[in-house]
Amino acid sequence: MTTQEQRFNLAMNNIYSEANAIGYTAKYFLQMLHQHGGLSTAKILINAATASYGYTKLFKMGRLDLTVEALVYENSEWHTLFAPDELKKCRHRLIESGYIQPW
Repeated sequence: MTTQEQRFNLAMNNIYSEANAIGYTAKYFLQMLHQHGGLSTAKILINAATASYGYTKLFKMGRLDLTVEALVYENSEWHTLFAPDELKKCRHRLIESGYIQPW
């Protein structure tokens, strides 16, 4: 695992902790992190046909900034870990939710 991947794993754990601090305990997300690691978990969630339960829950809480999609899309440091179509999926999901503007 590269240092970049280790930093990404830490960032994924951090969004779990931040969500937990505001009252959303994402047990399944944490289980996925332990089972697959941060990068594989992100890829599973991003490539899913629909937004995850956690994404929807964070949307309802007004905290899309704590989603995997926002973590990946908003920080160019992570872009090299993902294929261009995965970045497009993040962007599309965030646009659909009104989190980012389409331009």
